[in-house]
Amino acid sequence: MSLNIEQKNRLKEIPGIDLIIESIKKNEQYMDIPDVLIVKAARDVVDKLRKSILSFEIDLSKKINQDDLIKDVTLTIDEFITPNLRKIINATGVIVHTNLGRSLLAEEVAKFVYERSISYSNLELDIKTGKRGLRYSLIEELVCEISGSESAMVVNNNAAAVLLCLDTFASNKEVVVSRGELVEIGGSFRIPDVMEKSGAILKEIGTTNRTHSKDYEKAFDEEKTAMFLKVHRSNFDIIGFTSDVSLSDLKKLADEKNIILMDDLGSGTFVDFSEFGLPKEPTVQESLKAGTDLVTFSGDKLLGGPQAGIIAGRKDLIEKIRKNPLTRALRIDKMTLAALEKTLRIYLDPKSVLKKIPTLKMLSISLNEIKNNAEILKNKIDNLKIEGLETFIFESSSRAGGGSLPGTDIPTICVGLKMKNISSSLIEKRMRFSSPSIMGRIEDDIFIMDPRTIQDQEADIIVSSLKKILGSDMNGSF
Repeated sequence: MSLNIEQKNRLKEIPGIDLIIESIKKNEQYMDIPDVLIVKAARDVVDKLRKSILSFEIDLSKKINQDDLIKDVTLTIDEFITPNLRKIINATGVIVHTNLGRSLLAEEVAKFVYERSISYSNLELDIKTGKRGLRYSLIEELVCEISGSESAMVVNNNAAAVLLCLDTFASNKEVVVSRGELVEIGGSFRIPDVMEKSGAILKEIGTTNRTHSKDYEKAFDEEKTAMFLKVHRSNFDIIGFTSDVSLSDLKKLADEKNIILMDDLGSGTFVDFSEFGLPKEPTVQESLKAGTDLVTFSGDKLLGGPQAGIIAGRKDLIEKIRKNPLTRALRIDKMTLAALEKTLRIYLDPKSVLKKIPTLKMLSISLNEIKNNAEILKNKIDNLKIEGLETFIFESSSRAGGGSLPGTDIPTICVGLKMKNISSSLIEKRMRFSSPSIMGRIEDDIFIMDPRTIQDQEADIIVSSLKKILGSDMNGSF
């Protein structure tokens, strides 16, 4: 490939990698950065520049600006050293936001996880005997105390809990489920797919909106049926002309047929949300009190702990599940176990639950407190005196999120931003690209922030970010 004189001149102007490293090392910010990262960044930038020269993608009449080249290398280094998992300020009003990590851990829970992560622990050691123990025993007593179950164990999420139960008791057997409960969990994971993977055979009964006891009885086959499975519609609701079978009635029928009754609660909760004005959700305690043999539910979402799948119920059944070889593949690690244990310990004191567990605190916070927080945030933004910026306070609604409390609009008070001659989408983009990222939502060309999901001290971060990004040239590109 022949090069013209301008191409040759521009290529000659590119400094050597050693010179780039030397120049960058003069900056105190990059003195401690490993040379291997600086070399990689320099080579990436130089290679990109060479290709641009060879393909005539840049103006060859202008000399290479070495200061700009060094700046590109430092920006590339910054990208290398910035963690992929970053802090996000959630101003969307969606409490259990799946894309943003679902439930937040309580501060004392996070501290406990840190302490147990940097030291050895009795993860699988029985301190009393000095012999090997079971990691599940570390949370079993707590789950039993809170829920009233005979026994319990935990795996890495609720889908895994359902899979493990079905694989243990219903492989190559029929599981009877109402058509109205064949839910899609999220991410295209569906109850029928989980059942198929476990080897269980799905036996659909009833219709989408109505299922009766006689449907379960008719579907029962003494040779083929392993269990009745009830699935809570935690992420959607069916209203109107509906009917389903209560757990207590289903338990009578299951006992009569001598088969297992399993209840998949999905998000799951130990708290009656109707006490603070939200729709009634079935609690783990209620399911077990109705006689359910196995109950599965999530450790995060409405429980407010780490991602985990908890199985509670009859001791003899839990023992069989523990012996399933699949249990090892689905087990949780020490950090998840530490987070779950400490979260469960908070539930031992019902008075502190709403104060200490962020998810429950955000769900139960009063409208007056949200309004007060909204007014404080608005005043702080107004004090920036950014030209062309309008702020609003107005009534809106929050969501539980995470496939919980479907269709429930939770009253809230939001702060809205609108800037003259600037679209809300550009404001949203600038907020999202700030550090840390600030995620709000857009309605009627207004950028909205919901104080319900903004944590303590984050309001000041939002104001500081707004001062930087809205005070600059909003028509500029990233």
